[in-house]
Amino acid sequence: MNEPGVARQVLEDRLIELESRTAFQEDTISRLNDIVATQQRQLDTLRQTVDLVIRQLRDNTAAPVADAANETPPPHY
Repeated sequence: MNEPGVARQVLEDRLIELESRTAFQEDTISRLNDIVATQQRQLDTLRQTVDLVIRQLRDNTAAPVADAANETPPPHY
C-alpha cells in the first residue's frame, strides 16, 4: 500500500515545515528581544528623568518664597 518512497517524502516534507517554523520563530524571538531591550533602555531613561524631576520639585518646594528680609520692596515704595 504505502511505498517507502512516498512515506519518506511525507516525512521530509514535515521536517522541512518544522524547520521553517523553527527558523521563523527564532527570528521573531530575536526581533522581540531587540524591542524589549530598547524599551528597557527607554524605561531606564524615563525613570532617571522622573527621579530628577522629583528631586527638583523637592528642592523648589523647600523654600517656595524668599525670606521677607531678602525681598526687594515693590516699586511704589
